[in-house]
Amino acid sequence: MSQSFDVIVIGCGPGGYIAAIRAAQLGFKVACIDEWKNAAGGPAPGGTCTNVGCIPSKALLQSSEHFEHARHHFADHGISTGEVTMDVTKMLARKDAVVKQNNDGILYLFKKNKVTFFHGRGSFASAADGAYVVKVTGAQTADLSAKQVVVATGSSARQLPAAPFDEMNILSNDGALRVGAAPTKLGVIGSGVIGLEMGSVWRRLGAEVTVLEAMPTFLAAADESVAKEALKIFTKQGLKIELGVKIGEITNGKKGVSVAYTNAKGEAAQLEVDKLIVSIGRVPNTQGLNAEAVGLKLDDRGAVVVDDECRTNLPGVWAVGDVVRGPMLAHKAEEEGVAVAERIAGQHGHVDLGIVPWVIYTSPEIAWVGRTEQQLKADGVAYKAGQFPFLANGRARALGDTTGFVKVLADAPTDEILGVHIIGPMASELIAEAAMAMAFKASAEDIARICHAHPSLSESTKEAALAVDKRTLNF
Repeated sequence: MSQSFDVIVIGCGPGGYIAAIRAAQLGFKVACIDEWKNAAGGPAPGGTCTNVGCIPSKALLQSSEHFEHARHHFADHGISTGEVTMDVTKMLARKDAVVKQNNDGILYLFKKNKVTFFHGRGSFASAADGAYVVKVTGAQTADLSAKQVVVATGSSARQLPAAPFDEMNILSNDGALRVGAAPTKLGVIGSGVIGLEMGSVWRRLGAEVTVLEAMPTFLAAADESVAKEALKIFTKQGLKIELGVKIGEITNGKKGVSVAYTNAKGEAAQLEVDKLIVSIGRVPNTQGLNAEAVGLKLDDRGAVVVDDECRTNLPGVWAVGDVVRGPMLAHKAEEEGVAVAERIAGQHGHVDLGIVPWVIYTSPEIAWVGRTEQQLKADGVAYKAGQFPFLANGRARALGDTTGFVKVLADAPTDEILGVHIIGPMASELIAEAAMAMAFKASAEDIARICHAHPSLSESTKEAALAVDKRTLNF
């Protein structure tokens, strides 16, 4: 006999657990299934983001940034430290503690909102009479049924066919977060978010880092001016970044990894490293979902096919987050989770994929929302651009970090903000104002006319908005 619920959520990453909580808030009887395990074998809800993604990577980035500041920047503030060393074991233990706090927080939220949690793998078993039976296997076993099912199974790191992850020498994001000591030489294939963030962590801790990127341009998704500035800064910091390479044979041996490749000039080259991080994108997690049992439609990438409102081809079955189209970002998954729960309740959930912010948590941070200058040019959109450097910002000078700038792009006829691009200190926090402004169809003039606190980094956004009309006040 199956246990009956109103809504079953398969997966407990950002999209899944948020969908479950919002559905429970709306009065539904909700079950959420997830198989992640902690070191002791207990439940570890939160998905890739909490366990081997957003949260642990930011913990390591913070620790490594403190280390770099102590070694290279404290003296500028009159602070003498003597020799500074890093205990990598303790750094990793702190990271694990941060992860556990988030795991436990989700379990607390489930209890608070009366969501029933099942620790195991969820898969479709059958469909009949407008309801679906979902089987739980693993740490817990159960048969559950509901008329509404939300698939939120996330994604996994894409492997190179000839060099599968062993998480010892050839690392995914998971293995990159568990390296027990700074490698002497670290290779990274792919210059995306994971590659740059993890490369930055281990570079700060003393590794010689080489990034191999197949694309001829750096950070092709970012605004071109931001990408050029980032490449210059990261190179100055010590990251060796090669663009336009073609990866050849990869040999994984006892002493490390050897990567044969052809560089942008067509010359054969060889990279010898202790560890190799492969960061070439992610693939949807639908294996084991048993989609065929109920006729759930998948595309050729294995992603669940959905419409603009996250409805699948099956009545009452929805899908959100990395397992569907759109950017593979935790906050995008959360917004879709809320929207789906509200649609199930007959409300009008809303997600605008055009104003989802992107962030890379390197130093300097990189963040953007909306369209890039190259996209506007390609689409033939008449636009105005305004830019303001942190070098001219009083708070940035006081922080001792004047790297980068804020750039605002606005529609030429209407002045509506079309995109905001930031490279510099606390870009991840500053981008929220831009997303808010775009959600309300604000103009550059709107931001320019709003009083910003002084001294603050946010004044750079105001000044960039003023620059759209060529009337900056501090540059």
